[in-house]
Amino acid sequence: MKDRYVWLLSAGHMFTDLNQGALPAILPFLILENNLNYTAAAGLVFAANFASSIVQPLFGHLADKISKPWLMPAGILMAGLGLAAIGFLSNYWLLFAAVTISGIGIAAFHPEAARMANRVSGAKKGTGISIFAVGGNAGFALGPIITTAALLTWGVKGTLILIIPAAIMAVILASQAKSLLEFQMQPLSQRAGNDVTTKDEWVPFSKLTVVVFCRSVIFYGLNTFLPLYWINIFQQSKAVGGTALTILFIVGAIGTLFGGQLADRFGYIRIIRIGFAALIPLLLFFTEINDVAVATLLLIPIGLSLFAPYSPMVVLGQKYLPNRIGLASGVTLGLAVSVGGITTPMLGWFADNYGLSAAMHLIAYVPVLAALMSFTLSIPGTGLAPLRPVTEQINKTEKL
Repeated sequence: MKDRYVWLLSAGHMFTDLNQGALPAILPFLILENNLNYTAAAGLVFAANFASSIVQPLFGHLADKISKPWLMPAGILMAGLGLAAIGFLSNYWLLFAAVTISGIGIAAFHPEAARMANRVSGAKKGTGISIFAVGGNAGFALGPIITTAALLTWGVKGTLILIIPAAIMAVILASQAKSLLEFQMQPLSQRAGNDVTTKDEWVPFSKLTVVVFCRSVIFYGLNTFLPLYWINIFQQSKAVGGTALTILFIVGAIGTLFGGQLADRFGYIRIIRIGFAALIPLLLFFTEINDVAVATLLLIPIGLSLFAPYSPMVVLGQKYLPNRIGLASGVTLGLAVSVGGITTPMLGWFADNYGLSAAMHLIAYVPVLAALMSFTLSIPGTGLAPLRPVTEQINKTEKL
C-alpha cells in the first residue's frame, strides 16, 4: 500500500466533503435569515445532490477510459466556491444554483479519487479505502465546526471561510497530479492486489446499490435533520445542534477506519450485515428518547453502525465491477449516495406536515430493508453468500 498517496487522497476527500458537512450546519442560519421552511431548506440539500447523482457516474466512466487527476483539485475548488457564495445570496434560486455548483464539484472529485485510492491501496483494499473514506467522514465532522463558528461570528457571510481550505487543498493536489498519473499508467501486473477476475457481476452490484441507497437515505436524513432535531425537539442552541452532528461524524470516522480493517480480516459482507442489523434497534430506541444527554450518548453506537459498512461497500462494489472501478465508485460514492440527498425534500415535506419526530421515526425504519438486502449479497467471483465457511478458499476469497 502506497501510504503517502492514500493519505494524500484522504486529505483531498476531507476538504471536499467538508462542504457537504457544512451545508446542514448552514441551514438553520439560512432558515432564520431568509425565512425558509423545512421543505425549502431540504431543497438545498437536494440541489447539492441531484446534479451530483447524474454527473458522478459520468465522471466515473471517464476515469475508467482516461485518467484525469486534474479533476480532483478542480472539483475541490468548485465545491468550496459554490458553498462560500451562498452567504452573499438572498434569492432562493440563486442559492439553489450555488449549491448545485458545489455538488458538481463534489461529483468531479469522488470517482477519480476513489479509483486512484483503489490502485494505491494494493492488497489491503479494505484498509486503504477506509483511510480514504475516513477523510470524507472527517470533512463531514469538521464542516459543522468551522461553519457554525464562522457564522456565529460573522453571520451568514461567514460562509466565505469555506473557500480557504478548498483553495489550499486544490493547490496541493494539483502539484501531485503528475505523480498520481504516472502511478495510474503503470501496467496492471505492477499494481499489487488488483483483481485478476475480468467478469463484471451486475446482478450482485445492483443488490449492493439498493443497500447503499438505504444507507444514503439514513445518512442524509440524520445529516439534515439532526441539528434541527436538537434545536426544536430538545430545545438546544444552534451551536449545540451543530455539535451533535459533529459527534456523529467524529464517531463515524472512527467506525469507518475500523470497518475497513475488520472487513479485510473478516469479510466485507459480514461487516455490512452487522452494521445495518445493529442500526434497527438503535434508531428505533433513539426516536423514543426525551433526554438530550442519553440521545447524545446514543449517537456513538449509531455512528459506529452507520459508518462501519461504508468502505466495505465501496470496495465490494469495485470488486463486483473489476473492469469498471471508476464507474463502480461513481455509483457507490455518487449516484447511490446522492439518492439520500434527493429524497431529503420528501423528508422535509413530511417533517413540515407531521413534525420532526415523525420524520425521524420514518428514517428509523429504513435499516430494515438494508439489512434484508445485505443477506442477498454474494462473494465476488463465486456467486455464494457467506453464511458459513464452506471451504477455506471461499473464506479467503471473501476477504479479498
